[in-house]
Amino acid sequence: MKKGKQIAAAVFATMMAASLAACGGSASSSSSGTSGSTSVSGTSAESAAVSGNSVSSASGTTVATGTDLQPTAKVDPNKNYNISVIFKTLSSEHWQVMKAGVDAYTKLYPNIKAEPVGPSAETMYDEQLNSITTAVDSDSYDAYVIAPLQSDSAAKLYSTTSKPVVAVDTNMKMDSLSTFVGTGNEEAAKEGASKAVDMAKDLGWKEINCIEIAGVQGDETNTARMNGYKAGVEENGGKFLDDEIQYANAVADQAVTAMEAIMSKHPDGVAIICANNDDMALAAAKTAAGNEAFKNTVFLGFDGSSAVCKSIATGEVSNFITIAQNPYEMGFYAIDNAIKAINGEKLDDFVNSGVTIITKDNAQQRYDTVQSYLNGDK
Repeated sequence: MKKGKQIAAAVFATMMAASLAACGGSASSSSSGTSGSTSVSGTSAESAAVSGNSVSSASGTTVATGTDLQPTAKVDPNKNYNISVIFKTLSSEHWQVMKAGVDAYTKLYPNIKAEPVGPSAETMYDEQLNSITTAVDSDSYDAYVIAPLQSDSAAKLYSTTSKPVVAVDTNMKMDSLSTFVGTGNEEAAKEGASKAVDMAKDLGWKEINCIEIAGVQGDETNTARMNGYKAGVEENGGKFLDDEIQYANAVADQAVTAMEAIMSKHPDGVAIICANNDDMALAAAKTAAGNEAFKNTVFLGFDGSSAVCKSIATGEVSNFITIAQNPYEMGFYAIDNAIKAINGEKLDDFVNSGVTIITKDNAQQRYDTVQSYLNGDK
């Protein structure tokens, strides 16, 4: 197996309405990065972003990212590149930001053609499979980038081509897959949970208990995030209450019911409520609003949608943290690695697009950054 590769990032976004399929709320989109791959942030990464250089580390190659991403592939100016890019849809924020990352790359090189397409909705599985079939059968592409709705079915279709295939956002099992560009869910959740413990301590909690309002039981991404939450809490002196996990199928209305049950059982409050996505975390926070015992409870979500970041920035929710994915980087580096694969380079199994932990301190900045991507300002 090849070694994992990491990309630390500073941008995020995924729309709350798309959190189920785009961000691991359903089994069809639950594939995640391998555990043991950490996102990188801080001074060293930021310095690398300024210089545009990659930073080698013991665990792989770390490429700093941000508003001015730097390609790492060698693009032949005398060669035309035609890359098929198929997303789960283009109808939500997460995918529009990812498309902006693709567009940013192709703007640098007029000889690269890569126009993202996607079905009308993330439930339109046949639409995506038809698009894949058409792309593979045309034999006009030098490489394929795919965010699969149904990983197994997509892998079977791509297995008929000898051209490079790069998975983005959602992994798929395929022997000839060139690489997967996406989020390491377990490590990302662990990082967010560590921050939540620190915040809970600052708010005066002496007993740091954490209860999760989880997604779909058995879903791979849900399990990865749960494992990360547990590790992040317990390695920092807290206790993850395994016996009190509330499965809410990744939807807000069930999270409301789960939060009501938690408040009934814990009249003195709980230090941390974590959730598999922002929809559930936001629903839980609003349900607990006005309950004096939960006024200092830390709510931890996952996705970093613009709507949630705006809620954090304006103070609509308090003591709220979200773990923001970085679809812009996913799009940019999916094309970068597709070019490398076309050039015959040996790629790492996993390109970790990293996460950014969002609190009130940086929520407005992140919101503004995502809007600039969506408006084409970057």
